[in-house]
Amino acid sequence: MRTSSPTTTPTRGAYVLGVAVALVATVIGVTGPASAQRAPEPRAAAAAGATLPFGSTEAESATTTGQKIGPDHTQGTLASEASGRQAVRLDAGQNVEFTLDRAANAVNVAYNVPDGQSGSLAVYVNGTRLDASLAVTSKYSYVDTSWIAGAKTHHFFDNARLLLGRDLQAGDTVRLEAVSTEVTVDVADFEQVDGPAAAPPGAVSVVGKGADATGQQDSTQAFRDAITEAKAGGGTVWIPAGDFRLDSELSGVENVTIQGAGSWHSVVHASRFINQSGSAGKAVIKDFAVIGEVTERVDSNPDNFVNGSLGPDSRVSGMWLQHLKVGLWLTGNNDNLVVENNRILDTTADGLNLNGSAHGVQVRDNFLRNQGDDSLAMWSLNAADTDSVFANNTISQPNLANGIAIYGGSDITVKDNLISDTNALGSGIAISNQKFADPFFPLGGTITVSGNTLVRTGAVNPNWGHPMGALRVDAYDSAIEAQVKITDTTLTDSPYSAYEFVSGGGTGRGVENVTVDGSSVDGVGTVVVQAETPGAVTMSNVTATGVGAAGVYNCPYPEGSGTFTLTDGGGNSGWDSTWDDCSAWPEPDSGN
Repeated sequence: MRTSSPTTTPTRGAYVLGVAVALVATVIGVTGPASAQRAPEPRAAAAAGATLPFGSTEAESATTTGQKIGPDHTQGTLASEASGRQAVRLDAGQNVEFTLDRAANAVNVAYNVPDGQSGSLAVYVNGTRLDASLAVTSKYSYVDTSWIAGAKTHHFFDNARLLLGRDLQAGDTVRLEAVSTEVTVDVADFEQVDGPAAAPPGAVSVVGKGADATGQQDSTQAFRDAITEAKAGGGTVWIPAGDFRLDSELSGVENVTIQGAGSWHSVVHASRFINQSGSAGKAVIKDFAVIGEVTERVDSNPDNFVNGSLGPDSRVSGMWLQHLKVGLWLTGNNDNLVVENNRILDTTADGLNLNGSAHGVQVRDNFLRNQGDDSLAMWSLNAADTDSVFANNTISQPNLANGIAIYGGSDITVKDNLISDTNALGSGIAISNQKFADPFFPLGGTITVSGNTLVRTGAVNPNWGHPMGALRVDAYDSAIEAQVKITDTTLTDSPYSAYEFVSGGGTGRGVENVTVDGSSVDGVGTVVVQAETPGAVTMSNVTATGVGAAGVYNCPYPEGSGTFTLTDGGGNSGWDSTWDDCSAWPEPDSGN
């Protein structure tokens, strides 16, 4: 177990309020009779999430000689951080066997081993053991962030991948057997990986500049020399198949392409890849892996794939980023940046954070799993993030904060994302005026939240002792004055509430100008709407089934701070009851 030193950088994703939760306030009913409203017209469902090159199978749905654990939503338990809140625990000699539903020649496995232990998973294909095995370790797990109020030891799972060396078809079986230690298997991703790509014409190879493709020697200078030569003509740095070790970070990355032979073939081992405060832009980084050795979260260290600015009109695609603090921590000028088709796994903090001054950024079709803070965030510090989009991303198991968080900024869009299994201090999506530091630029213009699917999202805030909703609108440090338009949302098996309207700092700032139109709530542990601050929302075409306690909890805090008005815009059904005891929180239905 590791403990990081306190940070001097503001920490996101955690409430810092330790208030009592005996809330007393006026309960405001829903205005406008739902019975008088016309039923909504059916809406065409848009596909949420990324188009992924792999298919995932949960271990608990496979054949096993081990023990299934979960479901559980209790902070600090292994099952609570698992995909689907369930997994399979294997003692040495026990196994879990997956039957493929697609062609594959590679597997990535999310797993856990007890703290301080390492071992392996033997791999059998159609009953025959392979020579290669999957190494498993607790080295990158059990992270402590003692300076974050309410945090416990977390980040229990890790990911390990293996090229199987043969092409499998649907119906073939892959069995994983614990060899020498207990291993908890969560989920397996099966993929058909193409062979290594060829170098583009005229590219400058890092091997030609002296890089060691075995990973035994530091290749930093070879990479730097290749970048210097290639960018003089706006050319390409080529990273062939192999393992390359960088002991120092790169800078001066601009007007150049850095390209690999594919993220399963070209692997750079570096905990800090690019660290630069400014760039002329037009940097393209694609098609290789950067795998670090970050085992704790130290926010003052730039232990990131990209730390700082890539400059305008840059692009990051086809990357596999793992065992870093943050995938991309972006400051300075990143206008018109595109981040697409990447995998970001096992970061001790954010997956990506647009930390002010980002305009026209597109973050789309990425897969993120097992982040130790927000998986995707925009934070408008020093300047407002504007006209930027998070779209069609698939996010699984952020284990401390939110799936997607928008902290300030203007004219932001969050659309068609699939987010599942948030844990501890987070919602699936948070639209927030929590500033963390100054100068901060609150939400402005129109914030569009459209077509998102949230599965098992929301968590108990341990600082308050009460839940955070699957989708949260939070006037933490200042009132919500932007137009917040939430449309066509699917919320499934929310362990607590579906929608939360709150002033997270406990000072009763208002949440105004919010509309919710078109929402399917299928299974919610407590309430559909959790209103805890003055303000108003209009909700239309929201249908709910499997409601645990009541339709509405409406208890603005602190007492006397004002009222929250929930206006029925028509087409609502299944959540017309109100929780009538503001001195107590409804307990979640155990089935959700």
